[in-house]
Amino acid sequence: MTEQQVGIEVLLVEDDPGDVLMTREAFAEHKVANRLSVVSDGVSAMEFLRREGDHADAPRPDLVLLDLNLPRMDGREVLALVKEDPVLKHIPVVVLTTSEAEEDVLRSYTLHANAYVTKPVDFERFIDVVQQIDEFFVSVVRLPRH
Repeated sequence: MTEQQVGIEVLLVEDDPGDVLMTREAFAEHKVANRLSVVSDGVSAMEFLRREGDHADAPRPDLVLLDLNLPRMDGREVLALVKEDPVLKHIPVVVLTTSEAEEDVLRSYTLHANAYVTKPVDFERFIDVVQQIDEFFVSVVRLPRH
């Protein structure tokens, strides 16, 4: 098995417990050995990524799934900070959000998001979309080593 087949570290930045649960279920159903860490706001996301405070021992994620509408610091700010940081900017960030607003799509790509995905409201479709993202970054894409 290659490193990619063994699994990757994924950070989910999501404040909706229902979406967190569905994402966990999608990963579990997909039966890939990815490790999913979850934080529920932008400040915690940056602490996790920078390995600060309660997250000092956090694994360095290979992929970030980022909601835009977050408490304390929104996803746009998180995305900007990640892509400005020389230590973090290589980590692929997939915006996974309910917003279909064209300005959010444009701004996310301007801030160097690697992909923008609108969350489906249907449970089965949501699971399918998360699994497709997972499959793409595990089986298709070559991620940089830490």
